[in-house]
Amino acid sequence: MAPALDIADLKKQARRRVPKMFFDYADSGSYTQSTYAANEADFHRIKLRQRVLVDMTNRSLETDMIGQKVSMPVALAPTGLTGMQHADGEILAAQAAEEAGVPFTLSTMSICSIEDVAANTTSPFWFQLYVMKDRDFVGSLIDRAKAAGCSALVLTLDLQILGQRHNDLRNSLSTPPKFTPKHLWQMATRPLWCMEMLKTQRRTFGNIVGHAKNVSDLSSLGTWTAEQFDPQLSWKDVAWIKERWGGKLILKGVMDVDDAKMAADTGADALIVSNHGGRQLDGAPSSISMLPKIAEAVGDRIEVHMDGGIRSGQDVLKAMALGAKGTFIGRPFLYGLGAGGKAGVRQALEIIRKEMDTTLALCGKRNIHEATRDIIADSPF
Repeated sequence: MAPALDIADLKKQARRRVPKMFFDYADSGSYTQSTYAANEADFHRIKLRQRVLVDMTNRSLETDMIGQKVSMPVALAPTGLTGMQHADGEILAAQAAEEAGVPFTLSTMSICSIEDVAANTTSPFWFQLYVMKDRDFVGSLIDRAKAAGCSALVLTLDLQILGQRHNDLRNSLSTPPKFTPKHLWQMATRPLWCMEMLKTQRRTFGNIVGHAKNVSDLSSLGTWTAEQFDPQLSWKDVAWIKERWGGKLILKGVMDVDDAKMAADTGADALIVSNHGGRQLDGAPSSISMLPKIAEAVGDRIEVHMDGGIRSGQDVLKAMALGAKGTFIGRPFLYGLGAGGKAGVRQALEIIRKEMDTTLALCGKRNIHEATRDIIADSPF
């Protein structure tokens, strides 16, 4: 893969290499995509405070997230269909995260299974849980994550029903994929992607097929998936999940102060301020705009993390300054994965690390824990 100077370079490379239907799946929001756009744009409205003639030596980005030591306050977010951006994508991303000293979060809707990732890594990873109507299956997912040694469970709260993503409809993306002449042409014009996919047997939803009731192959998966997201999911279900899991629990998808207070009441270890990357409620505010309010309201009771719109190390520092204890990146690592597999994810993380380190120094700080509101020159939030 070609060297990249920033995440935007990786995005351009991924767009050229990944079939359009899968690239668009990762890179799109719902309806008009206004929230998707705001997630990124609102970071640009925050201005940093430049300081001079201060000692910039011996800088450190090391910190911890839910008690786990990390080399920088960044985790790889759970993303569905990661293994369609690049063959064996979840395994490669998990390996890159492990080498970089940051957490990797495996999605319920991953191509590689929990067991696949565990067999190909040495450090514990985190597992993201969608709650389905079939509670026996949900329980089995939790048990499988425990058996694989996962060190945290990330419970997604904001997908009781699926937000409509117009690009997926325009691309006729379905489960299982229906390979029309248009789709076949997209793949034929991405020969490197095709070659990698031909080398792997992992082309289905590894956590579901062969594990969920009456889902033995791709042909039965579509109907099951459409019926399984549970609109009746409520706060009382969190208690059952917390007890069944018995370990570190993170609640993902909180965008309201009242909901944040309820999340803190559950006894969870952390919450993630997130609007699902702008893929659910279009017209909702950006994640970064809600972060300070939520951190102020509950930051003394529960660890507050943030996800959505981060495209640089500067964005990570801005989130830390506005109250986050850690951040999650989804699209940046997916761009890297699509551009160059494991090496691309490694490059995405290194880009963010270097940007964070340089910006920390130019703001007059030497330690990530000093990245408080003091480094902000101007912010609308």
